[in-house]
Amino acid sequence: MCTAGTSIIVFRIINLTLVGLCPVTYFGLIGNIFDCPGYTTMAPAARVSLNKFLRTARKALLAPPAQRPNPLVFVIGNESADLDSLCSSILLAYFCTYRTTPPTLHIPLSNLPQADLALRPELTAVLKPAGLHANDLITLDGLPKDDHVTPENTQWQLVDHNSLTGPLAARGFGGPERIIGCIDHHDDEGVVPPTVKPRMIEKSGSCMSLVVEYCKPVWEELSRLESAEDEEGTTNSREEWESQLAHLALAPILIDTTNLTSKDKTTEWDTGAVEFLEGRLTQESQKTSVASGGGQEGYDRTAYFNHITSLKEEIAGLSYRDILRKDYKRWEDGGLAVGISTVVRGLEYLLTEIGDQKEFTEALRVWAKEQELDIAAVMTVSNPDGKFTRELLIWAFNERAVKVVKRFVEKHGEEGLQLQTWGGGKLDSDDGKGEWVRCWTQGRVDKSRKQVAPMLRDAMKEAARL
Repeated sequence: MCTAGTSIIVFRIINLTLVGLCPVTYFGLIGNIFDCPGYTTMAPAARVSLNKFLRTARKALLAPPAQRPNPLVFVIGNESADLDSLCSSILLAYFCTYRTTPPTLHIPLSNLPQADLALRPELTAVLKPAGLHANDLITLDGLPKDDHVTPENTQWQLVDHNSLTGPLAARGFGGPERIIGCIDHHDDEGVVPPTVKPRMIEKSGSCMSLVVEYCKPVWEELSRLESAEDEEGTTNSREEWESQLAHLALAPILIDTTNLTSKDKTTEWDTGAVEFLEGRLTQESQKTSVASGGGQEGYDRTAYFNHITSLKEEIAGLSYRDILRKDYKRWEDGGLAVGISTVVRGLEYLLTEIGDQKEFTEALRVWAKEQELDIAAVMTVSNPDGKFTRELLIWAFNERAVKVVKRFVEKHGEEGLQLQTWGGGKLDSDDGKGEWVRCWTQGRVDKSRKQVAPMLRDAMKEAARL
């Protein structure tokens, strides 16, 4: 497990089969090479790129069962698989692999199917300056199909959530006894054991800010090491790899804090992390910027933020189903299931530019059925005429769900969220057959899914106790 205060382990690139030791040919991240007879822990001072790290992790995961690390240690973000979760899992896995004693490969697992990567053009733009492509990521489809990857032979480090949900949880993975670490900025659900280290659950705009804070000591020490050669015999400069890591980490922080301008979200964790990360760009800043595809000189924070934001908000070519699943989370509480889709455009845009009201409501019904939901919600974020706006649509599909949602509105609708009927009520429905739909403009724009989901889930738990 990745624990604070441990020493850095560095790795030798070596074909171990030539010396009759471990039956693997990848550099020492795979398995525990230090358990092999005749090998000592005196490895040379060398580091590898993010690209090579991910290739090694994939090879280890796909190796024959007898040659895989046991247990397999995964670092995984939440099932919305946004920039914060995806980038945080990569960065945390990279540095935790270097700081564990004995050395343990931490595999960053992207919590989404491979096909869903195509829905995230902003991710491609963030990965490029880190020397990565979307196909380099290990997704849920990359898990071995054999019976040797089981809940019992896996361990999980959670990042950007503190309770595993979704398909993996449904298969029994990530139970409290298998969690070895957690870094998160959501409300503590009490699932992660108190003895786990790290157990860093703090309020911050971006979870990446907490990851950076946790990884600072090993990052600073690692930055003094020499770089290892890649397969072509090329040795990258330390400055280049520092820049790659920093760009990967900066993107989610800037996005989640609106370029550090959001008073409701930005914390000292975020400003401190950005200061540290931009300090790693000092040497690279004289080179061509990646902020807008290589068209500007030097790193510019606002240009980088604007470039990623514009890609994230481009949903014109997506279907309603793709829009609903792009940034989606699902929970089960009190015998009910709720799913919330966050959309980066307003409802008026969805109903006029993507399709019409009939197509939208039908797509939402089909999506809810596919996801086996009792309650489906859509939360939008937009900036019409430069004014930051949130909207909330909730659809309850049965009588129990209707009672829960009405209780949620009764408890939080006025003061908590300041809900006001959207569009004259044109999306509202009460068919008297056990379904209930309401849509609002949200006065409390500081309340995102991170706050609204716990409100809904509390109402679900409360209903189960009645």
